[in-house]
Amino acid sequence: MTRAFVFPGQGSQAVGMGRELAEAFPVARQLFQEVDDALSQKLSALMFEGPEADLTLTENAQPALMAMSLAVVRVLESEGKIDLAKTAAFVAGHSLGEYSALAAAGAFTIADTARLLKIRGQAMQKAVPVGVGAMAALLGSELEQAKEIAAAAAESDVCEAANDNGGSQVVLSGHKTAVDRAIKIAAERGIKRAILLPVSAPFHCALMQPAADAMEAALAKIDMKSPRLPLVANVTANRVTDPDEIRALLVRQVTGTVRWRESVLYMKAQGVDSLVELGAGKVLGGLAKRIDKELSGSSVGTPADIEAFLKSL
Repeated sequence: MTRAFVFPGQGSQAVGMGRELAEAFPVARQLFQEVDDALSQKLSALMFEGPEADLTLTENAQPALMAMSLAVVRVLESEGKIDLAKTAAFVAGHSLGEYSALAAAGAFTIADTARLLKIRGQAMQKAVPVGVGAMAALLGSELEQAKEIAAAAAESDVCEAANDNGGSQVVLSGHKTAVDRAIKIAAERGIKRAILLPVSAPFHCALMQPAADAMEAALAKIDMKSPRLPLVANVTANRVTDPDEIRALLVRQVTGTVRWRESVLYMKAQGVDSLVELGAGKVLGGLAKRIDKELSGSSVGTPADIEAFLKSL
């Protein structure tokens, strides 16, 4: 079996995440403390106890999801004595999950990753006034059709494909006026379902350029090593290991399409047959088989999941 470790993005957060890990494993508690210290914030308390409205805020959800993923990684390394670079061929992450993937692969320290994601979340939230932007999921649409709908809806506004998630699910992002038009056009063109998403900003479109500029400045100050195993980047759906190239791709990622379906298919073409999602939720593990029936997908986020995964090795 050739596997890739994949890391979830925003939307997978839930109150209570990480609590079981912290109770069961000292190394998980230590990881959560490292993130709390880096941010001078009791983020772990917010993860374990809520309130949900505060956890869902972009500036909290992004570092929290990374902390959850890296706690799982720490436990696998300490309890299971696994070496990520020998256990998987690639790492990849969905949007903010790309930072989790890079931290797991040793490119960033945990503290730097937490601070970068705090900046990223704040910058993405500030880039567009609340209510001006929106995102909508087109269910039953492939990428090219979604791009055509976005182009037809844009008029003088921004409307772009933000996420190509696979399983005939593409997310559009842009001005709310344009996204509303896109939902109407999608219905006229026979798309099964088009729904507005409960997000606070229009991620992964041109409206995020101020956030991309903020991340370019933040990333320039961070010491970065080559990852111990290749990253499959969101914006290219291809492998990358060079730190300078990764920095540039992380900046492009803020405004660019998350090419998740193509990333998964690239990994399959390189011989990967199993995607193992590390962290909160089961979104990416569930998408694996919808993208390609020959792939297996699993999600590891609880002590029981960790035990089952280690037994499977």
